[in-house]
Order: sequence, then C-alpha cells, then structure tokens
Amino acid sequence: MSIAKYIFLQKSLTQKIELVYYLKKKQNLFFDNSVILKTELARMFMDSMCLEVDKNTVLTACLIYSLKKKNVKQDISGLKEEKNANYEFIRKLGFNKRFTKICMEYNRINEDKDYIREAEGDVLELIENFGGMLMHRESRLAFSPKEAIELLETKNLKGKKNRFLEDFKFFIDVMENASDIRNNN
Repeated sequence: MSIAKYIFLQKSLTQKIELVYYLKKKQNLFFDNSVILKTELARMFMDSMCLEVDKNTVLTACLIYSLKKKNVKQDISGLKEEKNANYEFIRKLGFNKRFTKICMEYNRINEDKDYIREAEGDVLELIENFGGMLMHRESRLAFSPKEAIELLETKNLKGKKNRFLEDFKFFIDVMENASDIRNNN
C-alpha cells in the first residue's frame, strides 16, 4: 500500500497527523504547528457549515499540500518553483491527479482565467490565506481574525470567485462572537 493510500484511508485526524509527522521526520519536510492549526480550522469550518465537500480530502490536503515549503519569504518565481516541487512530491507519494490538483489550489499561481477549481480547493485556499495571516512572520505581526477577513476579501481574493468565502466570513464572525461572549463571562 502506498503512503498516500495509507494516509488517505486513516479516519482519525490524529492518526493522519502522526503519519505526516513521521514522514516529515524521515524526509526533512515542512510540517509545523501552523499546519495543524490550519487543518483544525478547516475541520471546524466544514463541521460548522455543512459544506458539500469531501471532508477527508480537505483534511488530508491541509496536512500535505505544503510539505516542500521553504520557510522564507519568496518572490513569485520562487513560489511557482515551490508549488511545482509540492506537486511533484505529492504525486511521488502516490496521490492521484485530482487530489494533487486540489492540493495546488491553495493559491492561484499558474491558474488561467478558464481554470476550473475544485470545491475542496476553495476550502484549502481560504484556510491557507486566513490561517497564514493569523501567524506572526519575520516581516509582520499576526493579524486579528477581523483584519485577516478584511484582507482576504479586499486583497488576497479581490476579483476572484471562491464559492465558500461568504460562508467562511460568517463562520469566523460566529467564532469571534462566541469568543467575545466567553471572554465577557
């Protein structure tokens, strides 16, 4: 059984995380707490909003789409190179073309205007962009969830169609309001 099939067939998110962590150690890949945070955010979003997506595909993609990521600031050509490296590595692990396509939909580099995105890719794109803005970077502090949603809408996805953006904004708003209520009690 290929590593891809083994990871994909795991029903427990914890087991998936353990497998990808093992793979990271064995092959010196990118896998840190930000990956787990984004995966958990995706799980909560899908559970809360009853999206018509394959949950297992999204969660698995969240864990592996960026295994070849370089943890340094890059220009557009470096990001294209990294995306290509991720694509090749994920295919070598044994994942099929559709799954690998979804993994590459975390950003829109190399997508022409006629490109047809998968629903699961739209979830991954929201999670990658939003989750990334919640993290501190060398060049900036983390954004608040409210600021991250504003940037997502007015900059990162401006002029682009993501079928779940409105659902995601609603989800984040509900989560923020729940947090405010807990903090006031």
